[in-house]
Amino acid sequence: MPRPLRVAVLSRAVMPLHGLGGLERSVHDLVRHLAARDVEVTLVVPPARSPHYASADPFASSQIQLRHVPYLSFPFANQRGTTILDRSTAYLLYGWRAGRLARALVARGQVDVVHAFGASGLGYSGRSAQAPLVLNPQGLEEFGASGKGLAVGKRVGYAPLRAAVRRVARRANAILATDTSLEPVVRRHLHPRGDQLRTIPNGLDLVQVGSLAGPADGALIRHRHGVGGGETVLLSVGRLEHNKGFDVLAAALASAARPGGPLSASGWRWVIVGAGPFRGVLERAVATHGLDRHVIFTGRALDADLHAWYEAATVFVHPTRYEGSSLVTLEAMAHRRPVIASRAGGLPDKVRPGVNGWLVEPDDVPGLTSAIEDAVSAPGLLVTMGQRGREIVEREFAWPVLADQHIALYNSLLGRGRSGDLV
Repeated sequence: MPRPLRVAVLSRAVMPLHGLGGLERSVHDLVRHLAARDVEVTLVVPPARSPHYASADPFASSQIQLRHVPYLSFPFANQRGTTILDRSTAYLLYGWRAGRLARALVARGQVDVVHAFGASGLGYSGRSAQAPLVLNPQGLEEFGASGKGLAVGKRVGYAPLRAAVRRVARRANAILATDTSLEPVVRRHLHPRGDQLRTIPNGLDLVQVGSLAGPADGALIRHRHGVGGGETVLLSVGRLEHNKGFDVLAAALASAARPGGPLSASGWRWVIVGAGPFRGVLERAVATHGLDRHVIFTGRALDADLHAWYEAATVFVHPTRYEGSSLVTLEAMAHRRPVIASRAGGLPDKVRPGVNGWLVEPDDVPGLTSAIEDAVSAPGLLVTMGQRGREIVEREFAWPVLADQHIALYNSLLGRGRSGDLV
């Protein structure tokens, strides 16, 4: 009987061992959904950061083997002001060791494909590596690819990390972009050859999303926060910092709530889920615009509460100035909520004007005001848009679909059939 496909996945972090960020979630979902398709996965990551997870295997599956490589950093690493130093020293050492482990697994005939996130595949980037290498460089923040550019200190500090990622890219058989909007960025910074560049987006586990909250949870969280059942809820989710554009949304809401405006005639709330250094500035902007009684700052929220807010929302509003893939937008779409968003990062791949929402230019207060007015004036249209958004997620961004795309890529590099069996 032909043996199954065997993939080594290399990353500096995975959920829940190292947190709940975008990288951690992407690696977690990729590994689980590959295993669900009978791919044998060796996951190479650092040991758990928290003793709570050290004795537990969050990947309980006969298809998944965890291999730990030490991540040797310094005291207080990854605290404010030390992240750059950590990424350009400890992370590179980890990437060298993780890549060398993958090389050994390939040499012993235990792995067919190596899939590395960022510089975690550094030690596999030599010319003599035998198995195909897939590189997912994620958002390329070390190159200033978010649109914000890099300050001089970051540009200098991240130079070793940029060199390491470029070395892995030169060796890779395929380099992944996580959105079509990122393809030019990957081309500019990593210079892929021929058909080396492939696009497979980040996505969602819809079963997990559905288990977190439903309509009853949305009604309950409205009640807990004193939001009436008939009130319009505009929901925003994200870290409270300048680049998220929440100050722009405050100005747009003030305009839409002017006397005679569509918001002035009905009850409404703006719910902001998230925490960060911009909260004070945002609170002052809310007060200046006279929006205090309409705005709810929830701070950080547990997953269950966050997804309850998606269910409670009338429309999801993401006025960001810069963006990566925006999983929070996909989550809102998965809960059948129409979206008003900026034309930034990977958002145009998800939000289709007139289909499941509205796109406006970043920092465009009049455009954002107009989109809000359109949304609150057409409640019947919002239901249709929400359903179409859900269909987009199911068709293009659900992990079973993405896992199949990854497997097809691996097989194409190996000359195998789509099933993963040897031919």
